[in-house]
Amino acid sequence: MAAAAAVAAAPAVAAAKPVAEAEIRASDADRDRFADILREALAEGRLTAEEHAERIDGVYRAKTLGELEPLVRDLPAAGTRMPPAAAPAAGPPYAQAEAPPENLVAVFSASTRKGRWRIGRRTNVFTCFGSVEIDLTEAMFEQQQVVINATSIFGSVEVRVPENVTLRGSGTGVFGNVEVDTQESADLNAPVVVISGYAVFGSIEAKPKRGKRLRDLHAHARKHLGH
Repeated sequence: MAAAAAVAAAPAVAAAKPVAEAEIRASDADRDRFADILREALAEGRLTAEEHAERIDGVYRAKTLGELEPLVRDLPAAGTRMPPAAAPAAGPPYAQAEAPPENLVAVFSASTRKGRWRIGRRTNVFTCFGSVEIDLTEAMFEQQQVVINATSIFGSVEVRVPENVTLRGSGTGVFGNVEVDTQESADLNAPVVVISGYAVFGSIEAKPKRGKRLRDLHAHARKHLGH
């Protein structure tokens, strides 16, 4: 009897329909991949800061792949770029290889990055009952676009940039504050700093530091990359 029941149950198991791709539960890696697409779109001017904030919130609320896909349906895939209509004749020779992300963490403590230091394309910041200060006014930019992903929980994050670079960003505050004083550099080859912030009972602030400039953007890139 038991064997017969097992045989009878086998077709039912085999006939079970596979889960549709849209119904598959999203992983953290999936959410990060879609968030990267949105950050690229923000940096390229395809999304406004408000649109980016709305969509990035949807990314981290999504439970399935089907909920993630509509958020980037009208955007190119991460890492792809449309060819420019008129490329500059000679831009600064930024590094082509991407270094691993740098992580700055402050838990019941303080962390500071300033002075002469190399900043890569991506920096992840996390503070909980602590503070992180990032000063880019003397930093050596190895990539034209720099993305700072900042999370502040009962803490604070402060980012200062030279006043002649491009600063963009957006974020979400839950009983907290994310403030980015956006600006566009007149030089299309200037570094672009993009802030993506999430604050819970904390604060994230990014603004230009008046009086601090990269004097010659092209010479700056050549000097620090060994050209």
